[in-house]
Amino acid sequence: MTVTTDMARFATLDDWLDWQSSLHPSRMDLGLERVGTVWARLAPEGGRLPCPVITVGGTNGKGSTVAMIESMALAAGYRCGVYNSPHLCRYNERVRLDGVPVADETLCESFERIDRAREGISLTYFEFGTLAALDIFARARPDLVVLEVGLGGRLDAVNLIDADVSVVTSIGLDHTDWLGDSLESIAREKAGIFRAGRPAIIGQRDAPETLRAEATRIGALPLQLGRELDHARTTEGWIWTGPDGQRLALPIPALRGPFQLDNATAAIAALTVLRERLPVPVNAIRAGLQRARLPGRFQVMPGAVTWILDVAHNGEAAEALAANLRDFACPGRLRAVIAVLADKNPERLVTPIREYVSDWYLAQSEDARALPVEQLSARLDGLIGANRRGAFGGVAEAIGAALAESVPGDALLVVGSFTTVGQALRHPACPV
Repeated sequence: MTVTTDMARFATLDDWLDWQSSLHPSRMDLGLERVGTVWARLAPEGGRLPCPVITVGGTNGKGSTVAMIESMALAAGYRCGVYNSPHLCRYNERVRLDGVPVADETLCESFERIDRAREGISLTYFEFGTLAALDIFARARPDLVVLEVGLGGRLDAVNLIDADVSVVTSIGLDHTDWLGDSLESIAREKAGIFRAGRPAIIGQRDAPETLRAEATRIGALPLQLGRELDHARTTEGWIWTGPDGQRLALPIPALRGPFQLDNATAAIAALTVLRERLPVPVNAIRAGLQRARLPGRFQVMPGAVTWILDVAHNGEAAEALAANLRDFACPGRLRAVIAVLADKNPERLVTPIREYVSDWYLAQSEDARALPVEQLSARLDGLIGANRRGAFGGVAEAIGAALAESVPGDALLVVGSFTTVGQALRHPACPV
C-alpha cells in the first residue's frame, strides 16, 4: 500500500521502517528531550490527548492488562486507541483503533508528519513509532487511549503523556543493563509513569516497597493489590474488590493463567477510577473479560499436535508459564522450541518449565539481537542434558524437526521472545 502525496520521503511502510532502523546511532536511547521536542511541534492541544489516557508499565502482564482494558472499553461501546509493542507478525499490530490495527497508509502519513516536525532531530525506531501512535490518536479522537510502556517508565517515550491513570503490573529482573540490577532500582524507574494527584495502580501483592513509596512521595494515589484492591476465587468465578469496598462477581478471564486475576484486577481498577468520565457497566466488564484475546500468551491451538505459543523471556514469565503447563493436559510428549535474545537469561527461563518438557529443540531467531544457538546450547547443556534433540540455525527449522518427531497427542511449545513466537505464527504448519 502506498501514500499518494508527492512529498512523502517513502511510499511504503516497509521502506519507512527500514529507514527508521538505521536513523539513530543506537537502538536504545532513553530520554524524553529529543522526542519531547518533536511532539511539542507536532501535537495539538499543548501535547495533551483529547480523551482519558491509561498508561500501563511493568515487567510482565502489561500486554494482558492492556488487552483486558481495551476489551472492556469496547464492550461498553467506547472508541478505544491502543499502543503496545513489540509486534508479533505485522508492525501495524502496535497501533489499534477500535480493536483493529491501523492501515499502512495511516502509519505512513503519520511518519511523514513526524519527519517534517523533527527538523533533523534524530529519533530511534521506538520513538518514531510512539510519536506515530500519539499523532494518530490525537487526530482520531477516540474515547479512551491505552498506552503500553516499552521499557522502564521514567525515560520511556510513552511517558511524554501525563496519564490520567497509571498501572504498574509487576516488577521483575529484566532489562537490567538499562534499569538497574535490583528490584528496587527497577521499581523506581517503573514508578516514573505515576503522576501527582492521580491514581497509581500496583497490580502486584509483593511489589518492592520502593514502588509504592515513590507513588506516595510524588503525591500520586496508590491503589495496590492486596491493600486497596483484591480478588478471590469462587466456585463459579471470582470476586473483584475495589478501593471503596465495591464488589463484583465476575467470570474467569478468557486469557489463561491464575496470574491473570492480578492483571484483571488492575485493569478493572483503571477503568473504575475513570467512571465519572467513562462509566463502564458491569455487564461490559464481564463481556470484556471473556472476549479479551492476546496472541502469544499461552496461546493454545488444538490439533493432532497441539501448539502452545508463549513470549515468556524472563524468569518471572517462565514461572507463570510453568503454572499454565502444570494445568495443561498433554497425553503425549511436550516438545519445546526455544530461541532467546542475547540480553536474556535462558537458564532462568528454562529452569521453571523443564520438568514439563520431554524434548528440547534449540534455535536462533531471525533477530539481530538473537543469542547464537551455539551459545544457547552451551548455556543450557547442564539443564536439559540428554533431552536436547538438536540445535538449529532457525526457528522454522527447529519447529520442522520437532513436528517430524511428533505423533498425535503430542504438544509443541514455542517460547523465548516475541520474535520467536512471531516466526512460529508465520510457519506454514501453524494451525492459527
